[in-house]
Parts: sequence; C-alpha cells; structure tokens
Amino acid sequence: MSRPRATRNRHPSRRRGPATGRRRAAPPPALIPKDTETVEVRLGARAVRLSNLGKRFWPELGLAKRDLLQYYADVAPVLLPHLRDRAMVMKRYPNGAAGEFFFMKRAPTPRPDWIELCSIEHSSGNVIDFPMVQDLPSLLWVVNLGCIDLNQWYARCDDVDRPDYVHFDLDPVKGTPEVPFARVVETALVVRDGLAALGMPAFAKTTGSRGIHVYVPIARGPSQNDVWGFAKRFAQSLEALQPRLITAEYRVAKRPAGRVLVDYNQNAWGRTLASVYSVRPHPRAAVSTPVSWKEVERGISIEDFRMDNVPDRVGKLGDLWAPLLEAKGRFSLARFL
Repeated sequence: MSRPRATRNRHPSRRRGPATGRRRAAPPPALIPKDTETVEVRLGARAVRLSNLGKRFWPELGLAKRDLLQYYADVAPVLLPHLRDRAMVMKRYPNGAAGEFFFMKRAPTPRPDWIELCSIEHSSGNVIDFPMVQDLPSLLWVVNLGCIDLNQWYARCDDVDRPDYVHFDLDPVKGTPEVPFARVVETALVVRDGLAALGMPAFAKTTGSRGIHVYVPIARGPSQNDVWGFAKRFAQSLEALQPRLITAEYRVAKRPAGRVLVDYNQNAWGRTLASVYSVRPHPRAAVSTPVSWKEVERGISIEDFRMDNVPDRVGKLGDLWAPLLEAKGRFSLARFL
C-alpha cells in the first residue's frame, strides 16, 4: 500500500522492529572492561559488540571510548525514558571529542536485527530509516558508533509532526565582547518568568556546551510548524522587552554582539538538540544536565556538570526532568495558536 506524500504539515512515519507494547525489565548496568579493545556485552537475550574501547576520546583528561560507554550505561535508567520511541540523528566523532564529526540519519548496515527503526518520509518523498534507542543494548550500540552526544526528535515516532514539548536554546552570541555565562543565566530566568506569566511550566538544563536549554512539556496536538510559530512569537516578545540582553535574530550576521540568542528555530521540523544527560565534545567532557531553578538562581557553570560527576548527582537527586515524561501536567498551546 502506498503511503501519502509528505507535505509541510504532514510527515508520515512508520515503525519497524520488535513490538514494544510491554517493556522488559531493564538489565543491570553494563560493566565495560578495562583490559580489552573489543568485547561482546550480553544484556539479557541481546548481545552488543563494542570496539576500540581504548581509543582516547579526551586525551587531556585520560578518558577513552570505554569511559564514555560506561557513563551512558550508568545513566541509562534516567536517560532511556527520554529517548524511547523517537528517531535518533547520529552525530559521530570517530576520532574523539576534538576530532571531526559528521551527521548520519540513516541507520547503518549491518546492524543487529533488534535495532528498531523509525521510517520517516520527508517532503522530498525520500524515506529515511532512523534508529531508535529503546533500551540499554541499543544505547550502547549507538554510542559505540562514536556518538558522543545524542540527538533525538522532539516528536515520537507514531506522529513525527506532533511534538510533546516546546523548547528554547539560549546561546551567547559569538563575537566581541564575549558574552559571560552569567548573562545566559539571567536570560534563562527571564524566559522562565515569561513562560510562568503564560501559565506554562518550564524546566532547565545546561547544554554542556555554551548555554542553557529551557523546555516546556506540551500536550500533543499542534503541528511542529504551529509549535515553531509560538516559539518564534515568544522569543521576539522577550527581545522587545529586554533588547539589551536578548536577541531572537535568526540571521547570524544580523545578531547584535553582547546579547544572548533565544533560539526558537530549533523547534522547526527535523531539527534536534543534544538530549538530556548527553555528554558533549567539551574540553572537560561536560554533560547536558537538568538543573533546578534554585540552582540557576544561585549561579551555575557549564563545567559544574561533567561525565565524572553526573552519575553520582543522578544517584542523589534522581531525574529532575521526570515531569517531562508524565502525561499529566502538560500545557495546551491551543489557546495561543
């Protein structure tokens, strides 16, 4: 049976792979061996082959590929619920954090037969089979490809045009003068207060790079284009209120120096941001980490949250972004569309 042709507001998708209506119990975290370059890790009925474990991904920190894999195994219980049922765009760093990277959308072959695919038809008519990270074996498989950070779609595979959150990427404008991170923190609080004035709950995380992400859980219904339109109007309203602090200018050459970009355009169809708990190719192996608004108010820095300390933080605090997974409490954007 032929599938409908894609349009700007309708992007059909189909899901391929084992049925996942009932979740299996999560296997215990994998232990990545330190004395071998290649290993097959067995997790329940599945086995995943991990290679080049000693390859230095952060030579200055003494961190190898095995350390990256072990980190993701450690945080998998809180990370996986945020990734499940979403197409994954792979950003691969074959030579470590400081090396060249490339994006890969189509799931490579050969691959394990248990890797689930989300097949998405694009406006060109081209169908791309994206992998999905559904469990610990598939997480380790993706990271083993050299994916330092994880970039999943904002909408689930059953309807890739209906996202369940709207977000804002707060990024200091590059140039002179250099924008201090304290200005990004200030902007995050302005964004929070602006959303609160609309009755919208907001959750923050560091990007692990240069900025802060602010997310709002929304009820599925509006199209990706409608969500993008709301985000654009909101960002532009903040710019009008705080023109010396904030810009919403999409064109790089037109962005005023010394401002913080409230980037709404990452809400466009097919765009992605690094997921929560993603390690970033940062010199200190910083992690995109959920933070409370009290922590933001006190002041934070990107380097506060790293691959070596985030697992312990999660063990103490749990998943601060768990509310983004709940069906209840999601905001309806309908009144603003």
